[in-house]
Amino acid sequence: MIGLAGAFGVRAWLHRRRTGDSGVRRTPARHPAGRMGVVLFIGALLLCGAGLVGALLAPQLRWEAPGVVSWAGLLVAAVGLAAVFVAQAAMGASWRVGVDPDEVTELVTTGPFALVRNPIFSAMGLTLVGVTLLVPSAATVLALVAFCVGVQLQVRLVEEPALARLHGDRYRQYASTVGRFLPDLTRGRSTS
Repeated sequence: MIGLAGAFGVRAWLHRRRTGDSGVRRTPARHPAGRMGVVLFIGALLLCGAGLVGALLAPQLRWEAPGVVSWAGLLVAAVGLAAVFVAQAAMGASWRVGVDPDEVTELVTTGPFALVRNPIFSAMGLTLVGVTLLVPSAATVLALVAFCVGVQLQVRLVEEPALARLHGDRYRQYASTVGRFLPDLTRGRSTS
């Protein structure tokens, strides 16, 4: 949780230092689903933090799991967090949190964005899966669910429509060949 929160804080600081702008945008009021996505995203971080603190202060809240599951969770969370930083860096000057419908940014389709359209969210989800394995509890499972629902709302109802308006056919072509959150190995294959 601290890693994910830090990922955005550090990235916003670096972005401001390099571009003079933090890259943080408020979701417009006309996007209630996007606002709900933000609420669920923040709720996921808080629930994840509560699960971690709860495991320390009240270990009985944590579900029993074999030690290998915890170690696997630690590894998955670390890989996910590293992937968050890599994907954020790959966006360069186009990195943003939130959407300003009047802002023009480049469409990033290289690096991790050549594999999936939303590698930052994918990596964050991987991090939360790792945390849930590391500290299995009702709070971490709820955090993962809230994150998944919030990201779906944000991506499908706010970000993708904004990118389609901004980049038109170029974005639609990109979206037709690159998976949303996971690589789509079936796209582009001949059906004959």
